[in-house]
Amino acid sequence: MISARLNPISDLETLPWMPAWVTSGHAETLEDVAFFSGAALSHLHLVLGHEEVPQALLRDRLALRAAEACVAFSGRPERAGELRDAVHLLRPGDLPGPAGETYLAWRRAVERPLSLKALCRALPAFEPGQVATWLDAGEGAPVARAAMVLEAVLTKAPCADVAALILAEAALAQALGWDHLVPLLAADLKRTDLRKRDEDLRLACHSVLISSAVEAVRLAADLARRAAHLKAIAPKLRAKGAGDAVAMFLTRDAVAPAALPLPDRAARRLCDRLVDLGAVRELTGRDTFRLYGV
Repeated sequence: MISARLNPISDLETLPWMPAWVTSGHAETLEDVAFFSGAALSHLHLVLGHEEVPQALLRDRLALRAAEACVAFSGRPERAGELRDAVHLLRPGDLPGPAGETYLAWRRAVERPLSLKALCRALPAFEPGQVATWLDAGEGAPVARAAMVLEAVLTKAPCADVAALILAEAALAQALGWDHLVPLLAADLKRTDLRKRDEDLRLACHSVLISSAVEAVRLAADLARRAAHLKAIAPKLRAKGAGDAVAMFLTRDAVAPAALPLPDRAARRLCDRLVDLGAVRELTGRDTFRLYGV
């Protein structure tokens, strides 16, 4: 049998897509699904090693997807747009609300290198010792370890969906040797999956990792192209502080003009200029209180 060959990762044009046999494979048993999820994670690992992929931006975008899913689990109506507003339009002294807190937890979980301190910062409601105990509850292969951590947290704290998923993602990232948490499980697991246990839960985790890894690869390729375009036009920007502004766009899912290191009017002009150049997009569709992102 001739095995499929992956294109080498040398530039954006050869950033490899997920092999068709992974995405179209039909699997029902745990063994088969585990095989396909392992292949998908291995391929994603290669893509994440591409230096042109804006890693922080990718993680922040995936954190938004994870937060949106967790908010839906809780029965709340907020979706991506409302979550962005809840966090990026906060004024000093304002509280983000329950949905915003969920989004902040995911953003904090992905923004720093993976460590117990970083996880405790994302999950301040839990004692460090408890977080460490849960994180050590998993063993074995990466996905099995993540599923065991997920089950351990939800067994002790049935309502702690966000904490359980963040720690499961952390266990997966640790087992894969990644420096940062990369949200993959939360966005595609269903509410009913969180009530499964043992082999059924492992099967659910393997299944969703196939689709989530495919989406992460697609998103990585898209953001790499967008980031390359933004970097290419950056030298044309004459505004003082434009370089620091570009760096912010390359690491954050969304940016409010007020957050940029420029005077208010200059920040708005820079954002409009970047939109005209096709380097960033306006994300809200509003005339005021706008947000921009790559």
